[in-house]
Amino acid sequence: MKTLALLQQPPVIRKTPGQFYTDVLKGLSADNKYLDSKYFYDAAGDKLFQDIMRCPEYYLTGCELEILEQQSRDIALTLCALCSTFDVVELGAGDASKTSILLKQILDMGLDYTYFPIDISGSMIGYLEKTLPRQLPGLKVHGLNGEYIEMLKASASLTAKKRAVLFMGASIGNVPPQEAAVFLKKIREQLRPGDILITGFDLKKDPATILAAYNDAAGITREFNLNLLRRINRELGANFDTTKFEHYPIYDPGTGSCKSYLISTQEQEVHLEDACIHFAKDEAIYMEISQKYSLADIDRLAREAGFRSVRQFTDRRDWFVDAMWQSC
Repeated sequence: MKTLALLQQPPVIRKTPGQFYTDVLKGLSADNKYLDSKYFYDAAGDKLFQDIMRCPEYYLTGCELEILEQQSRDIALTLCALCSTFDVVELGAGDASKTSILLKQILDMGLDYTYFPIDISGSMIGYLEKTLPRQLPGLKVHGLNGEYIEMLKASASLTAKKRAVLFMGASIGNVPPQEAAVFLKKIREQLRPGDILITGFDLKKDPATILAAYNDAAGITREFNLNLLRRINRELGANFDTTKFEHYPIYDPGTGSCKSYLISTQEQEVHLEDACIHFAKDEAIYMEISQKYSLADIDRLAREAGFRSVRQFTDRRDWFVDAMWQSC
């Protein structure tokens, strides 16, 4: 659910209050109101997202974890068949809790490599550099703190080996397909021929299953969306009344787009410093997208971005895929 801010930055983006205000005012002043989902993740938003991932309806995390737990050896063997030696770079590493399964498998196969986690959070990079070598003896960790593309470019100067770039989870789904293609091309531009990219995609499936993942029975996703209004109140001095907005997710099985909105339940005005934002009854604020793909869609996206599709690793229900591509 987290977004690719400006198609170059990790999903968790924290900007200065001035930038936050400018983006919020721009979105709420548009004919079709929207808010940038990159601002979901304040402290409360981070906690709510962790709660969402534990919801029984939110299948994505469990699907990818199953792939890594059951197929990490197969993934590692495929990597080794493509590159006799390589280093591992991860975009948006976070705490590397899932990735560590694959990292351990590669170590167990006797490969001498360095892990380059990239994250916007300097404290998270420090955490990984300190804890991962203890958890995985023999692992060399060199963290890179900054934006995806900039740090991916920097990694090229730190190793002459082929790079296996990991972009796990379903973050690529947080932008429309045309923007995803642009972002993946930017990644390709920073890779050498023969480098590998492994990207997670949520697959098209029963529409009811997808919709439930963004409309859980406990209402946590609803609170996650409303929390952005509370953040705007707290940090920008607005006066949103969150009881006057309802969470409304929709899924279009034809396009694969799952979108979330907040709907104004009555005509109202919201003040944001000197600005007055008018809401008509039933007017929507577009909050985020979570794009779903077919396997054929993913192969087509690989070709458009300048990659050769190598293999697709799916969970037992074919709900999620980690797609392995090689740069041409």
